[in-house]
Amino acid sequence: MNKLYYGDNLDILRNRDYFPNECVDLIYLDPPFNSSRSYNVLFKDESGRDSDAQIKAFDDTWSWGPNAQATYEALVREAPATVSAAVGALRTILGANPMMAYLVMMAARLVELHRVLKPTGSLYLHCDPTASHYLKIIMDTIFESERFLSEIIWKRTSAHSSAKRPGPIHDVILAYSKSDNYVWNQQYTAYDPEYLETFFDQVDENGKRYKRMDLTGAGIRNGETGQTWRGINITAKGRHWAYPPSILDEFDRKGKIHWPKKDDGMPRLKVYPEDSLGIPIQDVWNDIPPLHNLSGERLGYPTQKPVALLERIISASSNPGDVVLDPFCGCGTAIAAAQKLGRQWIGIDITHLSIALQKYRLKDMFGLEAGKDYAVIGEPEDVGAARQLAQDDRYQFQWWALSLVRAKPLGGQEGSKTGKKGSDKGIDGVITFIDGKNRAPARVLVQVKSGHVKSGDVRDLVGTVEREQAAMGVFITLEEPTREMVKEAVSAGSYHSEVWGRDYPRIQILTIAELLAGREVQMPQQAAATFKQAERVKDEGEQYERGLFDG
Repeated sequence: MNKLYYGDNLDILRNRDYFPNECVDLIYLDPPFNSSRSYNVLFKDESGRDSDAQIKAFDDTWSWGPNAQATYEALVREAPATVSAAVGALRTILGANPMMAYLVMMAARLVELHRVLKPTGSLYLHCDPTASHYLKIIMDTIFESERFLSEIIWKRTSAHSSAKRPGPIHDVILAYSKSDNYVWNQQYTAYDPEYLETFFDQVDENGKRYKRMDLTGAGIRNGETGQTWRGINITAKGRHWAYPPSILDEFDRKGKIHWPKKDDGMPRLKVYPEDSLGIPIQDVWNDIPPLHNLSGERLGYPTQKPVALLERIISASSNPGDVVLDPFCGCGTAIAAAQKLGRQWIGIDITHLSIALQKYRLKDMFGLEAGKDYAVIGEPEDVGAARQLAQDDRYQFQWWALSLVRAKPLGGQEGSKTGKKGSDKGIDGVITFIDGKNRAPARVLVQVKSGHVKSGDVRDLVGTVEREQAAMGVFITLEEPTREMVKEAVSAGSYHSEVWGRDYPRIQILTIAELLAGREVQMPQQAAATFKQAERVKDEGEQYERGLFDG
């Protein structure tokens, strides 16, 4: 069954029950790494006052501290000798800084990813020029340099100015195989006008472009491809026909043979653009545009990649039914592409925000339900587990709780393991729906509490709803509400929907236990438009349908 894992991908990958040896056919990873930050920040030694700001800028994702040091020491002690030597050399060259922390954390994960990859499998590591050269050293030591397949350059943005240097407009994708016997399905790109004009340099009587190709091959053959055809003794020329005479006759009947004007000239095959699948893909990909602001595919995730990019990788290096793994799955583009192409998939992410986004995306695009069509491992399944999550990380608990009502978190950032209150004090999340005679957007404000709750919390939410001129408010609590809290909620009255012609409680208190049992927010659900919905896939290989969007 397809799976989503919540948690640190290193711990999950090291779990042999989850990931036995050689169980995955294709790996794509796009780890968080923000090259838009000053490059100097990445190489500064983490000591003194400056380092605090640097670490904060990266949300503690990559920083040299006890975690990175412990991982570094484990690699030196336990990793294969070549990996230990490479990591040790980089540590000597770079010192203790965010860049080295990034490389150490990546090396530990790449060792595990190499272990779980099948001999016929490939791995694609998406990065940028800031770190790609260091990562290639690590990849060469883990996979061996002979397994290097390609350094793919993807043009990720249009041209722009950059101070005192060429504009940075590309990402790097490093491709490696586990062995020589790896899956490869040739992919093609369409001919561009310049290529057609250069290589399809002939024009027939109908004005269609074509190119001429040799109809012979080197060496003599004794079979039918060595026979004389149309008076041409091919053997005397030390060559043979590339096709049997019957096929050559068929080509000629269809007008696909170019006959030279000179008597001693050789006939050649007319090849039209439509006779070919296109140009085999090269290692520079500038035909897959990035997601622009108005793209129907965009979900609002800052580092979201186009589905077409992942479709090309998955189509090239896996077959239907194969298992695709994305250990940094973010908003789930690799997962969505794998599902669309008929592959099995596994995704891992360290934030409940990302897991929630992927659940919504799978629902919107394919109608898939968590727990029914795929498993989600690591999310709380009962109140005890929810309480433990709240104790371990209140922001992860908050994001998970918001996902139970499909509320959009405020203050949470992609790739971050921490959060903050939204810009509106007392609001953790928002549900947007369409209502009223003018079909205007309306809001449900959501607040999440994991600790002690009291009637004053509900009164505060009532005040926030009034201040923000919202339609309703939802109070999610881990603990059971008091009688006074329920009284305060009831006293807030009702919200009347003009579209649906019914009343809804203006303030609703929902416990985690109730939500786990299937209770929902009472609101105009059919008009809900909180998250930008992923475009629905009608049928495999067809175009998507547009979904709703809340801006």
